[in-house]
Amino acid sequence: MTPNEQSKCAHLPCRCMAQPGGKYCGQPCQEAGSKEVEIACQCDHGPCPLTV
Repeated sequence: MTPNEQSKCAHLPCRCMAQPGGKYCGQPCQEAGSKEVEIACQCDHGPCPLTV
């Protein structure tokens, strides 16, 4: 991946893009981790359709 490319947040229910150079879009998703089974996302980003 080039430095300008972004990937999806590693928190499975989140639909946001990860921070540059990171795996998650923010602290809430990082704390939730990528192995959690959830039906909603608590990242509080407006564009994320799964935010509660």
